[in-house]
Amino acid sequence: MPSHHGPFERQGLGALQEQTNHPALNQPIDELALTEIKGAILAKLRLAIGKDATVATRRDWYKAAALALRDRIVHHWLTAEKQTYDAGAKRVYYLSLEFLIGRLFTDALNNMGLLPLFEAALGDLGVDLSDLRKCEPDAALGNGGLGRLAACFMESMATLAIPATGYGIRYDFGLFRQIMNQGWQQEYPDEWLAFGNPWEFQRPEVVYNVHFGGHVEHVDDRGRDCATWHPAETVEAMAYDTPIVGWRGQHVNALRLWSAHAPDPLKLDVFNTGDYVSASAEQARAEAICKFLYPNDESAAGRELRLRQEYFFVSASLQDLVNRHLASDGGLRNLAQKAAVQLNDTHPSLAVTELMRILVDLHNFRWDEAWKITVATLSYTNHTLLPEALETWPVELFERLLPRHLEIIYRINVAHLALAEERFPGDIEYRASVSLIDERSGRRVRMGQLAFVGSHRINGVSAMHSDLMKETVFHDLHHLYPQRITNKTNGITFRRWLMLANPRLTALLREACGEAVLDDFSLLDRLEAHSSDLEFQKRFRDVKHHNKLALARLVNERNHIKVDPSALFDVQIKRIHEYKRQLLNILETIALYHAMKDNPGANWVPRVKIFAGKAAASYRYAKLIIKLINDVARWSTMTLRSAAG
Repeated sequence: MPSHHGPFERQGLGALQEQTNHPALNQPIDELALTEIKGAILAKLRLAIGKDATVATRRDWYKAAALALRDRIVHHWLTAEKQTYDAGAKRVYYLSLEFLIGRLFTDALNNMGLLPLFEAALGDLGVDLSDLRKCEPDAALGNGGLGRLAACFMESMATLAIPATGYGIRYDFGLFRQIMNQGWQQEYPDEWLAFGNPWEFQRPEVVYNVHFGGHVEHVDDRGRDCATWHPAETVEAMAYDTPIVGWRGQHVNALRLWSAHAPDPLKLDVFNTGDYVSASAEQARAEAICKFLYPNDESAAGRELRLRQEYFFVSASLQDLVNRHLASDGGLRNLAQKAAVQLNDTHPSLAVTELMRILVDLHNFRWDEAWKITVATLSYTNHTLLPEALETWPVELFERLLPRHLEIIYRINVAHLALAEERFPGDIEYRASVSLIDERSGRRVRMGQLAFVGSHRINGVSAMHSDLMKETVFHDLHHLYPQRITNKTNGITFRRWLMLANPRLTALLREACGEAVLDDFSLLDRLEAHSSDLEFQKRFRDVKHHNKLALARLVNERNHIKVDPSALFDVQIKRIHEYKRQLLNILETIALYHAMKDNPGANWVPRVKIFAGKAAASYRYAKLIIKLINDVARWSTMTLRSAAG
């Protein structure tokens, strides 16, 4: 799975090497610390869970251990928060509709250097840590690389003590739980919050009003046009905070997720008339915003819900960060010097118009000054080179749902097109290409263009991607704003995927490269000295074979298919999409099968093809690819059994 080590952690990790809270290889357990951890877990089991150890379930033990760990994280969190505010440090605010954070229990234990200690403590209490890991649901807050990038940026920033807050939506059900029925994907709710979430802190005192619909009133105030938005609907956004621990546990940042509620959750007068459904209709409409990640947008209602989701979390997040800035600095003129707002893909593009609305309508900034602050504060990460994949919304939907923001978009576009005319006079086609409004396809607001024009930096996620942006999807905008496109290459959170997913390889690397390799991945270069070491190569192959045996057992347990661990494992794990090449992969599988059948005497390498991923509920072709993969798997299994039988 793609994750992020990225632009942050390539420097500045040297200071972390002196930290000693992570045990060295084969270091004995501290008995005093062990006793303290056992006591903390038992105290949480009794006082927070309300269970005695004799009747506690695995899930009870998991929650007790997670809460005991959380207590240790919170001390670091509050200390780091106070220190960075006292120092007046610049802060990063990362806006993303997805955060694929995964299971936090062992990740936080590992980063805090407490994994061996907790494993020993739980073992002494008769509980297996590996069993507790299975009790934690995977937080259903993301779908793919977009959400994983966001989660890894959060961990990288915490590791480097960069003050940061992630902003997103606290989805009740996330994407969906995938079930296969006769080869077809079927979607069911993913109830990841059914047993609560021990990592989050509800903040009922942190609530912001988010508005929709209505109309805009304009008045002339001594020659200045002043707009007042009279919304038709208000939804409340309530904050939930999750601590994100950096490596060595020395710094902790917050992931703040918003949950939607109606200001008046129950119309009591309507309820008392016997119309119980209508009495809670406003609450149901509000809560729909945070029910699912990416609701089906084939219907008009689905498209409206998508736009409501995007504006809901953008508005709440910007109100929150503006309030934080005002509390610490007293004014907004220096916002760009103290706040860096990163937009992860086009979903948070409304931050451009919302920040302008806050500055101009609520804080009485002149338009030109507000625009300079907005552009200097915002940056945008692009994730696609496909023009059709960049979001657009019908102007009619904007007029109905966000009338003030559409006015702001029009005014931004006037100045933007004037600059285009100045640079390329008389070129109507060029102006149509860079306009924030697509006039060719039924008048739609182009969210990619809005994010580009409203940001001072636009980055791709690899050098090739960033270069191609200049030549393809943002070719014309790049000529208008030639200094804006930059690059930030994705990487991996290597410690998580080594230490937790591959502990045997980790032990081998620590032995070969030294303990400092956990802090500085560049020390992996030391492996080159072992390139001709036959004993080291054998140990490396043994680690790999052990892992393949484990995967083979898992495949047999879950799918009742026996695979040969000595075969080549050809694995593709990604969300299912036409451009992700799963179709090409399965066609190659069919071609390989026929080639082997036609020439059975050739020196073929035994191969196991493994696919995993979900298709969006409304993505018919992607779901058809899943069906094809399953049919090929079923057909090949039947053919092999027939040949053997």
